[in-house]
Amino acid sequence: MEYYNVGKIVNTHGIRGEVRVLATTDFTDERFAQGKTLYLKQKNGEPLKLTVENSRPHKGSLLVKFVGYDNINDVQAFRDHELLVSEEDQQPLAAGQYYYRQIIGLVVKTVDGERLGTIKEILSPGANDVWVVKRAHQEDLLLPVIKDVIKKVDLAAGEVTVELMEGLE
Repeated sequence: MEYYNVGKIVNTHGIRGEVRVLATTDFTDERFAQGKTLYLKQKNGEPLKLTVENSRPHKGSLLVKFVGYDNINDVQAFRDHELLVSEEDQQPLAAGQYYYRQIIGLVVKTVDGERLGTIKEILSPGANDVWVVKRAHQEDLLLPVIKDVIKKVDLAAGEVTVELMEGLE
């Protein structure tokens, strides 16, 4: 089974088993809702299944309590571990929306067919994402994810077609 990162436990909170989580998902309300299943990535590779008892926002992060973990001593070892969701628990996305894992690794070509490189990273600095394209023997190309630049995403072909606006290269 495949698992995908939805957050990282950065600390404990209080003495009643809550942990502070920095979420890495756009679906925090759903992922950390009462009764949802998450998996703790353990050092031995075998994920530990956890059920969310409750969660709440707290100073730019989330405080999460898991069923059966009622004491700080129960969750102390969870610190600095990733929280995962299984592939079958992933949400279907609307047309034109993609998970980062689907975009990273795609080949980038211009509308004229010129191969620019491969998407190696996605940045989320503000209003729109920026795709970082690794190019051979050149600096990375930063592509804003806007309609004027990204013309077509073809997951089946493993390609993204772009139109480079003046000043991008």
